[in-house]
Amino acid sequence: MSPAKPSDIVGKLARGSIWSRLTGSSKKPLRLTAVPRDHVLGDRARGDALLAGRFILGDEMISLADLDFATLGATGPLATAFQGFAWLRDLAAAAGRDRGAKLAEAMAGRWLVAHGTRVDEAWAPALWGERILFWTAYAPYMLSSRDTGYRSALLNTLARGARHLDANADRAAPGLDRITAWSGALAAALLIQGGAPRVARAEAGLMRALAAAQFEDGGLMSRSPHDQILLVDRLGLLRAAYFAAKQTLPDTLESAAAAALAALHGVTMGDGALSSWQGGNAGDPARIAALVEGCGLRARPLRAARGWGYQRLSALGTIIVIDAAPPPPGRMAPLGTASTLAFELSDGAQRLVVNCGGPGPVPSELPAELILALRTTGAHSTLNLNDSNSTAILDDGALGKGVDDVVINRAEDNDSSRLDASHDGYVRGFGLLHERSMILGNDGKEVRGQDKLTPKGRKKIKADVPYAIRFHLAPGVEATPTADGMGAILRAAGSPPWNFRCRGAMLAIEESLYVDHRGVPLTTQQLVVVGEVSALGGTIAWQFRRSS
Repeated sequence: MSPAKPSDIVGKLARGSIWSRLTGSSKKPLRLTAVPRDHVLGDRARGDALLAGRFILGDEMISLADLDFATLGATGPLATAFQGFAWLRDLAAAAGRDRGAKLAEAMAGRWLVAHGTRVDEAWAPALWGERILFWTAYAPYMLSSRDTGYRSALLNTLARGARHLDANADRAAPGLDRITAWSGALAAALLIQGGAPRVARAEAGLMRALAAAQFEDGGLMSRSPHDQILLVDRLGLLRAAYFAAKQTLPDTLESAAAAALAALHGVTMGDGALSSWQGGNAGDPARIAALVEGCGLRARPLRAARGWGYQRLSALGTIIVIDAAPPPPGRMAPLGTASTLAFELSDGAQRLVVNCGGPGPVPSELPAELILALRTTGAHSTLNLNDSNSTAILDDGALGKGVDDVVINRAEDNDSSRLDASHDGYVRGFGLLHERSMILGNDGKEVRGQDKLTPKGRKKIKADVPYAIRFHLAPGVEATPTADGMGAILRAAGSPPWNFRCRGAMLAIEESLYVDHRGVPLTTQQLVVVGEVSALGGTIAWQFRRSS
């Protein structure tokens, strides 16, 4: 593709007329007082695709040669990803300023023609917030043109977007969207000429948005690791804006950013990618590493998160991440999962036990029925009672009644780390409390677990109820049953084998699936411990042990 110049994009439109409407009546041209530096390295392959005329997200694509922003719209994952201009980071990874600016300015020119003269869906506060963060960070790519009309149009539209955010940021959905909107408003106040008087107001707005969406331990109330990545990124870009403007970053904002990174580290596995929660997948470890390296922050993994809800056990390269909290509220995560007390386990870079995951925020060809099934308790490595969800998933996809309370106790000593947790998701329907205990030896070679169903409440089941404790295995892990049918040997190329044993129930090996970072389902296996439980409850013990 040979990107068009901004003047070519305007085409037959009356040039003076449209640029004058975009630039307004300001006599003095606007300018940026500083340009922040984005230290996060983009994805060169995605940048090369942009230069070749393709924007790819998941299994969908936009052809840039005939792109019309008005036709593209501003709803849905593909459209919003392109409208936010975060792809400038990938473009910069693949092309220097001269070559990259041709494409960046061509797309910006088209955006101005489609959306610059009126407030429409592309002016959604979260989109403007993201756009400001990336337009300012990549100003050398956006403002290299010698066309003063284009430059003035872009800068004046940027200023109009900032004023729009000042008035409308709080109208963004609570959570990451509102944080993004106020982050953009604050970056604009720091970087656009004349914005200094608005800094204090924007700081206050951002701190309100963070307080309403972020637990004290740093995790988002959506409990989504993919959202957490974006939170760290937004705050990293904002820190860069402060440094570029030579302004002091408020301590409260610095603390929120550091806590956000610690929470993100807390859900990463040994391969550097995420554990799969809330309909998301592991993500691309290279992109996650680039974000962590470039965000300008350093933090240790959060191990015991009460609000964020993910508990972490680790010893000599063995990592366990456990969902030890109720599902997120529907207003924060409309597609939350019934995954309470599920866990993932990795040995070094080799994942062993996983959750099935999901497509996350990217477009996917996965059938809607499968995406719904991936949110169920059975798609996670935990106990499933009578093939029902620990928290109901309603017909409209929203979460219903189920887990309200999770009780946690942790203990550490010279020999091991122990987590005891229970949830009440099965009390209402079956009169049984689910308790899970996990112990990780300090040599990282042994994981001992126990699932216990204990009578609680007035409800009493009249007949025995089947249960299944599922341990979904990572791609490449092959399970071979032992002769007595009570165990399995788990082998993966290049990694030591692990032995699994269970007591108090029977073991089956069944097919499963795992959604990778591209949103593609891969065929895998699962260990399923099956049995029945009466109103009196029962206990099932199990163990993973590395052979060497």
